Amino acid sequence: MNIILVGSNHKTTPLEVRERLAPRDNESPHPLMALRSLPSVQEAFFLATCNRVEVLAVVSEVKEAKEAIKEMLQKRGGLSPKEVERYLYTYKGEEAIRHLFKVAASLDSLIIGEPQILGQVKDSYRLATEMGTTGPILNRALHFSFRAAKRVRTETGLANHAISVSYAAVELAKKIFGELEKKSALLIGAGEMAELAARHLIKNGLSHLLVANRTFARAQELAGVFRGSAIKFTELPIALMGVDIVISSTGASNYIVTPDMIVEALRRRRNRLLLMVDIAVPRDIDPQIGQMENVYLFDMEDLQDIADENMNMRQVEAKKAETIIDEETDRFMAWLKSLETVPTIIDLREKVESVMNQELERAGTWLRNLTDRDREEVTILLQSVINKILHDPITVVKEEHAEGGTINYVAALRRLFKLDEKTNTPTTGRKDDAPSSRA
Repeated sequence: MNIILVGSNHKTTPLEVRERLAPRDNESPHPLMALRSLPSVQEAFFLATCNRVEVLAVVSEVKEAKEAIKEMLQKRGGLSPKEVERYLYTYKGEEAIRHLFKVAASLDSLIIGEPQILGQVKDSYRLATEMGTTGPILNRALHFSFRAAKRVRTETGLANHAISVSYAAVELAKKIFGELEKKSALLIGAGEMAELAARHLIKNGLSHLLVANRTFARAQELAGVFRGSAIKFTELPIALMGVDIVISSTGASNYIVTPDMIVEALRRRRNRLLLMVDIAVPRDIDPQIGQMENVYLFDMEDLQDIADENMNMRQVEAKKAETIIDEETDRFMAWLKSLETVPTIIDLREKVESVMNQELERAGTWLRNLTDRDREEVTILLQSVINKILHDPITVVKEEHAEGGTINYVAALRRLFKLDEKTNTPTTGRKDDAPSSRA
């Protein structure tokens, strides 16, 4: 019963190699089925995102399984032997579990604290359970990883600090206006950064979204995604009179929003605050507008400063999160070690009870002369003696398990009582003449 993890991620592997390992639609056979067919793999979990491909497996033979999994990934990605050695990493046992927990908690992500990875881990686990490739060990490990991620999310501030420019823009809006439920926003431009900003705005409860773009069809497309409204560029002056937030990210070479437009808009706004965020390079909004009363204007430099400062704050929170990961890893490993203890206790009890039954059979002549009640009393007496003899060794093994040191005691019990040796001793419901592989 060994746990290993083989994988590749953004830290170890360049993009052109990761692209070859990336998730694929309708892949046949599915990697989970390919993994489960390997003789040394007992349980398998497969995680594939744009930044990582990892296999977590319970295996019978570590070396054999590691090479087989690497070969599967090599064929899947068309990797050369040199690329396999250079870009694939392997973790075993506690290291593998700790890595899984860090991945789920977004401590190993390209952007530390991003929330998407936990959903991706859960989706991959759901697929693995549907395909029947996980078992008691990986099921427990994945549920522990979800708990670790939840603790990191609730007990630290890892996800509370914006580190992307678009997210920082929305965090600014929340600081200035508080709740966004009754606020409206205007996006000027409909590119990737505008779309990301729109997602953050809607997620935070924005009431209404306007989208302006030089290509009106694209404005309509983006507005439709967020149930907003598309407007033409010629309608910008009117739109500025009513919205609370403006986020601009076009590729224009000249200022799109001029002081004259804002002066006229402010005249109609009756002292309502206007937040303007310019995430375009070169800038879309004339910097002079930032000097006007009731207008807050931020550009890319302002937002990048916020993002950099928040990244430093996330690093501090990440240290707190590491402590949580260590705690949850220790808990899982303690549970895993307990699986070695329980079978040995069962084997020990069955061995002793087997000896008792054998001796009762040998004493059959005089036992038959006893009454049924007396024979029952003899059996109860012997069982009581067995319980008292086994009480201390079993208690010590359990106590050592609680402290994480059961392995030597388990090995000692199995050797002292010859639990793994072939024997013809009569048994009570199990085959003692087969070597045990549970410890």
